[in-house]
Amino acid sequence: MDVAIATMSSKGQVVIPARMRRDIRAGEKLLVMKDDERLILKKTTELEADLKDDLEFARRTEAALRRWEKGEFIHMDGEGFVKELERW
Repeated sequence: MDVAIATMSSKGQVVIPARMRRDIRAGEKLLVMKDDERLILKKTTELEADLKDDLEFARRTEAALRRWEKGEFIHMDGEGFVKELERW
């Protein structure tokens, strides 16, 4: 495992040390995961399609939970819910 120290700018930008980014192209997307005090970066080109789908589902679920917490949810029956899911 390679370890280095980086500094975050006031704009939230972090420079990945040169020796650690040799196989990362400019503009390549990176998945950023945060768990308590740990940040993990992973190249999205290495992700399986199923994981990408799972991440999108998690993003939408979190967005729906935030809307629900704000009271911005809609009450609907099961059939209406299925039709709403089909729109996505």
